[in-house]
Amino acid sequence: MSQDLRNIAIIAHVDHGKTTLVDQILKQSGTFRENQQVEDRVMDSGDLEKERGITISSKNTAVNWKGTKINIVDTPGHADFGGEVERILKMVNGVILLVDAAEGPLPQTKFVLRKSLSLGYQPIVVINKIDRKDARPNAVLDEIFDLFVMLDATNEQLDFPVLYAVAKDGVAKEELEEEGTDLSPLMDKIVEHVPAPEQDTESKFKMLVSSIDWNDYVGRIAVGRVEQGTIKINQEVALMSGKGEVKEKARATKLFSFEGLKREPVEQAQAGDIIALAGYEEVNIGDTLTDTADMTPLEYVDLDQPTIAMYFRVNNSPFAGKEGDYVTSNQLKDRLYRETRTNVAMRVEPTDSPDIYKVSGRGELQMAILIETMRREGFEFSVSRPEVLFKEVDGVTHEPVEEVVVDVQTDYSNRVIDNLQKRKGIMTSMSQEGDNNRIQFRVPSRGLIGFRGEMLTETRGTGIMHQQFDGYEPYAGEIPGRNRGALIALEQGDVTGYALEGVQDRGEFFVKPGDPVYMGQVVGVNKRSEDMVVNVVKKKNLTNHRATQTADSVKLNQAKDLSLEQCIEFIDNDELLEVTPQALRIRKMYLDHNDRKRAEKQKASAKA
Repeated sequence: MSQDLRNIAIIAHVDHGKTTLVDQILKQSGTFRENQQVEDRVMDSGDLEKERGITISSKNTAVNWKGTKINIVDTPGHADFGGEVERILKMVNGVILLVDAAEGPLPQTKFVLRKSLSLGYQPIVVINKIDRKDARPNAVLDEIFDLFVMLDATNEQLDFPVLYAVAKDGVAKEELEEEGTDLSPLMDKIVEHVPAPEQDTESKFKMLVSSIDWNDYVGRIAVGRVEQGTIKINQEVALMSGKGEVKEKARATKLFSFEGLKREPVEQAQAGDIIALAGYEEVNIGDTLTDTADMTPLEYVDLDQPTIAMYFRVNNSPFAGKEGDYVTSNQLKDRLYRETRTNVAMRVEPTDSPDIYKVSGRGELQMAILIETMRREGFEFSVSRPEVLFKEVDGVTHEPVEEVVVDVQTDYSNRVIDNLQKRKGIMTSMSQEGDNNRIQFRVPSRGLIGFRGEMLTETRGTGIMHQQFDGYEPYAGEIPGRNRGALIALEQGDVTGYALEGVQDRGEFFVKPGDPVYMGQVVGVNKRSEDMVVNVVKKKNLTNHRATQTADSVKLNQAKDLSLEQCIEFIDNDELLEVTPQALRIRKMYLDHNDRKRAEKQKASAKA
């Protein structure tokens, strides 16, 4: 038994301070030199993670504290990346549950806590951000205790240690009244409270692959906890799938242990260690690496299934191939299947058409991150509106339902409630905290597509929404879609200010003078509910008459610049989003106006 080793995960709702806490742990444990320049949120290594300020994939690090090595896993807080949290919880022996002292436990807190309690872990609760003006640490502690009770925690789990922290200042303390100076109370509590891994070193080597990394020099790298036995460099190890098939036998060419932000090469590792192992090209998450003398795989519990799907297709617009480096169906297919190797909560399936692939995942944000990553890599493609995945239970159609928490100013709460009720939402609770109302709803996932944008408009940008998949329930009936039609370009060309001025009273435009557009592209949103075709490339006819100075100056409203998430929320069932490294364009599935009319008639006659 390795007494001088601890494996922990830090779990919390998005933006409650996990990555900031890891920053301070690394600094105070002597990982960095005195004069070393270290950026904030050092664990968020990807460009998208830095830009958005969220953690997307789990990361491993390790620190030494008074002679004990502590392996730490920083996990994502957003519900769409719950698959990342689920798989790494198998790698650790304890968790730190971080909760914001003002916001309290939110839907994702409940999700990650339920998973860790079911694995029998006894969490350390850290109430963070106690320096906020609106902090209410005592009330939040009561809410956390109620949440433990609601999730059927055992008596041992209910007796959880509590610490109060200001992660950005690197301070933790056991009593609110104390003057905290550093994170020593937290680190001591980890060593004292989290059990050392109780693995047996006498049996043959076995390891469950919980994460996959990539390195240009050594290829795919399997990351996981050694469940039993010892592994040494050049030892022959077999790779087995979860079903027990032998994928390959090879020698362990490179073996790494985690040390601070680096992976340090080691000669051997034993049960309980979290290691990275290179030399296996076919390795996937859920596989077992085992000694060739004992060829039985470890049990791997499948993750929660995807709830929404989008269709990724080869771009076939008039501008296809002009802006991207990778445009063919084979390149698109290879990239999507490559994503499923490291992203366990995502599925890719072929369709009847060789140019279209069905991609299923946990939520709109997870899809948006994949789309944004691919366009930055130089891919050009188009995607459909997200659709939810239904399930048959005893002959009845069931659909995914989400738990939604909206924090909104009291003045706007009625609008939010009305909007969610139209989307078949059922209110479960409402509480007031100062000027804000916290409203909890259960809403079909279908009803939440496009809701975030509307909510921000209705609450003047002040509403905050959190959502979390909660299960399947019987189909709730029809939900009204987008209530405003699209403004569609009549022909191809460059947008002119003269043409926009003539039609700008029709609605709000997404394009500005000089932008190239094509027939069938959605250039704006109509004030009315039906679609309208407009000419935005018309040029002014030249005459022999000299115009006055004022006649030439065109007064235009500001074009609306939609982000990727807003585009995904906006598109309707008969529309696609064209994604290229340089632009996002919304377009109709049928670009020709007559083809659209024909398709509508066929749809109407099919319904009749």
